Amino acid sequence: MSRTGLFDSHAHINDEAFDTDRDELVTQLGLEIDGFIDLGCDAVSSAAAVALAEKYPFVYAGVGWHPENLKGIPGDYLDQLAQWAVHPKVVAIGEIGLDYYWEENEPKEIQKKIFLEQIDLAKQFDLPIIIHDRDAHGDMLELFQKEVKGVQAVFHCYAGSVEMAKELVKRGYYFGFGGTSTYKNANKVREVMKYIPKELMLFETDCPYLSPVPMRGKRNNPGYVEYTARNAAEVLGVEFEELAAQTTANCKRLFKKIR
Repeated sequence: MSRTGLFDSHAHINDEAFDTDRDELVTQLGLEIDGFIDLGCDAVSSAAAVALAEKYPFVYAGVGWHPENLKGIPGDYLDQLAQWAVHPKVVAIGEIGLDYYWEENEPKEIQKKIFLEQIDLAKQFDLPIIIHDRDAHGDMLELFQKEVKGVQAVFHCYAGSVEMAKELVKRGYYFGFGGTSTYKNANKVREVMKYIPKELMLFETDCPYLSPVPMRGKRNNPGYVEYTARNAAEVLGVEFEELAAQTTANCKRLFKKIR
């Protein structure tokens, strides 16, 4: 076991922010945490995530097309995803979802169509999905209430309401909590954290973004998941070691290829 016993369920070590020290950092992370999932957002980053997972035994990959990266998506993108999906180190389809924040993103209906296509592929290969949901909570919940069945999911960097969380808990979906849960103005996120069963909780960094307190303003990395987990243990009134063990077990239950 690593020093912390934690698993970062959502990282982007393939990001250019790590180009100067990627291997040095990942080697050090092998001592600090049990592992992490490196997420792709398009063809290039998904391929990079798979390559990184092949290189390190404690690194796993997710592959998919992020809603911010749908312009010019290749016509055979599902075939490419299918090729990656059978890889022993590819544990999820993601990061996928809906993003209504940026006006330059593809229209809502196109986002929904590609999101649902990727969910169908995940079902074919019995893989969970990792969901990006920004300013799209209403449509996202409606999809999961009416259309999406037969797939397991984690709502990455969960930012919805407690009411939405109640509906998702009924369906057994997981919730990812990252650096934002440590921010002073994140009372709503901490409310959700207190509400959901610990069996549905995951920790993440979304690095290099959203560094937790006290590392805000610095480049985030999977080792900083410890700050999020320690803050959560304090919020929930439990021992850090207990929560680390629980959330790592949750990771391995959801992402069945993790060893």
